[in-house]
Amino acid sequence: MSLTSFAKNDDTRTFMVIFKQKELKSLNTNIKNIENQFSSTFKTKSYTGNSDLTLVIEVPTQNIDKCILGDFLVEVGNDKEIKLQDIAFRVFDITEGKEELESFISEYEELQQQKKNNKTAKLHPIP
Repeated sequence: MSLTSFAKNDDTRTFMVIFKQKELKSLNTNIKNIENQFSSTFKTKSYTGNSDLTLVIEVPTQNIDKCILGDFLVEVGNDKEIKLQDIAFRVFDITEGKEELESFISEYEELQQQKKNNKTAKLHPIP
């Protein structure tokens, strides 16, 4: 899964929601049902297979964070509504994580440049 395929626009925020198959089955629902509830409003993509079920949701605003997204009600079997955070195994804010990673890389590169400059200064001292 490519993060860049979703987190392109600076005004959007992208979340990755991971579900456990057993949990969804016990609630008489599935990832496609949950995705359909979000896809009418947001850009979504679900991933199934040998690992945990994953739903990627792109919201068109920075005003929604993972807490607000987690408060969205999801309709499950028997016409019951449950908060997304109560049925999801994990909710990750990919946009926030990407920003943290970029900040870390920037700081690391600055530190490496300082070390290189210090090493050069030691090899070629100014008289």
